[in-house]
Formats: sequence, structure tokens, C-alpha cells
Amino acid sequence: MFEKNTIYIVGNAKTQQNNPITLQYGQFFIGFVIDKETGLIIACDVSAIIQTTTEFVSSLFIGKSITADTEEIRQELETRYFASSQKAILVAFKDAQKKFWSIKEGKKIDLL
Repeated sequence: MFEKNTIYIVGNAKTQQNNPITLQYGQFFIGFVIDKETGLIIACDVSAIIQTTTEFVSSLFIGKSITADTEEIRQELETRYFASSQKAILVAFKDAQKKFWSIKEGKKIDLL
């Protein structure tokens, strides 16, 4: 399904204690399929309760660069996504970015 030049990275974040995502999953996760060479986000999925949330958040990331489009992604989240997990999405994205850079630099990723 995915080309050999793609990698899968999960970004983690905490959400508010009363958030249904926290109650169900304990944390917020975003999984990214990324072209390792270009940084292009090919696919994205989130640990959301509502399917529309997953689809909407994915649409904000797919087709953008995990390295070059940080500001555009942040602006779109802040002007288009109005739910309690907005901050958690940004934190999970930044976590995934750190992992991506570590992979690009050949560093070992701590998966625990």
C-alpha cells in the first residue's frame, strides 16, 4: 500500500483530563506516513472518538511537509479546528517532527 521510501511515525500528546480521547485512550496520538526523502505527509490518522474529527485533522496534514509547513499547519489548526484537543494536536505534531529529524540524522528513536 505504501512505497518503500515511506516511514511511519506516531506523535504523542496529553489532552485535558475531561476530554473523551483521554478517557478512552489515555493520550492523544497522531500516526503519520511520511516520505522519508521529501518529508511529505502521505497519510495521517488520529486517536479521535468521532470519525469526522479524524477525517478533518487528516485533511489538515496530508499533502504538507512535516519539515517545511509547520507554520501553515499551526495557522490552519488555530483558525479551523475548534475542539479541546487543538493544543494536543500541535504537541503531537511537534513530537512527530522531532522523531522525523532524529530518523533523518540516523539517531535511534526511543519507542517506549
